[in-house]
Amino acid sequence: MSKTFSRPDVVRLRPEDNVAIAARELVAGELLHSGFESVRAAANIPMGHKLAWTSIPKGEAIRKFGQIIGWASRDIAPGEHVHVHNVLVERFQRDYAFCSEVPPPLQAEEVRYFYGYDRGDGRYGTRNYLLIISTVNCSASVSKYISERIRTSGVLRDFPNVDGVVAITHKGGCAMPFEGPDHQQLERTLAGFARHANVGGFLLVGLGCETAQAFHLVQGGLLSLGRGASPPRVLTIQECGGIARTVEAGVKAVAEMLPRIDNIKRVPIPAGRLILATQCGGSDGYSGVTANPALGYAADLLVAQGGTAVLAETPEIYGAEHLLTRRAVSRAVAEKLLERIRWWEWYTGLFGAEINNNPSPGNKAGGLTTIYEKSLGAVAKGGTTALMDVLLYAEPIRAQGLVVMDTPGYDPVSMTGLVAGGCTIAVFTTGRGSVYGCKPVPTIKVATNTPLFERMSDDMDIDAGVILSRGASVAEVGRQIFEEILAVASGKKTKSELHGVGEEEFAPWIIGPTL
Repeated sequence: MSKTFSRPDVVRLRPEDNVAIAARELVAGELLHSGFESVRAAANIPMGHKLAWTSIPKGEAIRKFGQIIGWASRDIAPGEHVHVHNVLVERFQRDYAFCSEVPPPLQAEEVRYFYGYDRGDGRYGTRNYLLIISTVNCSASVSKYISERIRTSGVLRDFPNVDGVVAITHKGGCAMPFEGPDHQQLERTLAGFARHANVGGFLLVGLGCETAQAFHLVQGGLLSLGRGASPPRVLTIQECGGIARTVEAGVKAVAEMLPRIDNIKRVPIPAGRLILATQCGGSDGYSGVTANPALGYAADLLVAQGGTAVLAETPEIYGAEHLLTRRAVSRAVAEKLLERIRWWEWYTGLFGAEINNNPSPGNKAGGLTTIYEKSLGAVAKGGTTALMDVLLYAEPIRAQGLVVMDTPGYDPVSMTGLVAGGCTIAVFTTGRGSVYGCKPVPTIKVATNTPLFERMSDDMDIDAGVILSRGASVAEVGRQIFEEILAVASGKKTKSELHGVGEEEFAPWIIGPTL
C-alpha cells in the first residue's frame, strides 16, 4: 500500500470505457482527473455512480469494464451523470467464442492447510452442527421446539465440539406435483443439508401426509453416507401422536446423537478440500471494482490449492456469460451454461417479467444501472480460472476448480442451493450492507466501500474499499480474503456467527405453482 497515495476523483477501468465511476461524492462544476485526461462534472454525482467521460451520442453503446452495459437513450455530454434516466437496455448478440481463452491450471506457491473436521468418507467440514430438518412447513414449529428445548436445557455445555442444534425449516413441502421438478429439487436441497460436511448428524421431522414424505427422501438414496453409516432418524407428528409427543421423541433422539457428534476433533486438512460459495448481495457501483475482483483473486488462490470456487446467481451472470463460455473447459460445459441462460429468458417471460428487473432499487441507488453492468461486476467473483462444470440448483458439487451453479439472484435462495450442493464456507460481498448469515456454513462478509465498512463494522468482516480509499491492490485484499477463509474454516467466528444469524435463512427455490 502506497504511503503517498492520493484518493482518485474517478475510476476509469478500461481505456475503451466511455464512462468513469465516482470514487467519492462529486460536485457540479469541479474538474475531475483520470491519468492525463480531465472532465468537468456537469451535476452532483453520488459516490459509486457513473459519469460520461466522452460524448456519447444517442443509441451508442455505453461501456464499462471494456464491455457493453447499455445504450444511450439520448445524447450524453462529457461530465453528465449516466444512469437509468439516460440508459436503455436491449438484447444484443454476444460472441461466445467457445473455449477460446481457457487458461492453464494455476500452481500454488505452497500447500496451505485449515483445521477442520475429517468425516472419514471424503467430506471435510468447517463446522460441526446437528440439524433438525423439516420436510414440510407443517412440521416447522415442532422442529423449532426440539432445537429450543435442547438449547435452553444447557445440555450443549457438555458437548463443546458441537457448534449448535439448528432447526432447518421452510414454507414448502406440499401442494406440488409428486416427483415433479419442485419435489425433486426440494429433496435434493434437504438431502444436501443433511449430508453436508459441516453436519455431524440430523433428524428428519415431518407431518405425515405431505407430498415431500420423509420415507420417499430416505428410500430415494439421496441421504446415503456410505457403508457403515447409521440409518437416518425420522419422526412424523401424526405417527408420534401430536406435537408434545413428537417434541419429546425429538429431544430424546438428539440427546442420543450428541455424544457421537461431539466425538470429533479438528485436524489439519489441505485447503484444497474447501468448497467456496461466492455470493454478492446489496451490490453497488463499487462491487465490480473492489470486493468482487478481490474475491475472485482469493478464489484463484483456492483453486490453485486444488479447491473449488462456485459462482451462482444465473440472472446476475446474464449479459456476461460470454466471458465464461470462453473459459469453459469444453464446448459441452459452455452449452450447459447457455442452456440455463435461455431457460431464464423463458422463465421470466412466462410471468411477464424480464431479467433487467434486476438490479433492485437498492442496487440502482448504489450506482448500478443495468443487469449487464451488474453481471459484469458479479462474475469477477469467480476469478480467472477455467470453468469446469455447470450444475443445477442444489446439485452435488464434485468438480475441482471454478463451477457455476444455477440459482436465482435472491441471496437466501441462492445460498441455500450453494450450501445444499456442498459449499463449506462462503464469502459474501456487499455494497449496500447485507447482514446475511447461514448455518451450518460460516459466511464472511466483505464491504465494497470503506464508508459502509465503518458504518456497519459490527457486521462486516473485511473492508475491500481500501482499494480506493487507501490504495491497496486487488491482490492485497484478495490475499486477505484468502487468509480469512482459512482462519474461519479453522474455527474463527464470522461477524454473522457472533450475532447468531443463520437460522431463518434456509429458503429452497420453488419453481412452479403452489397447488
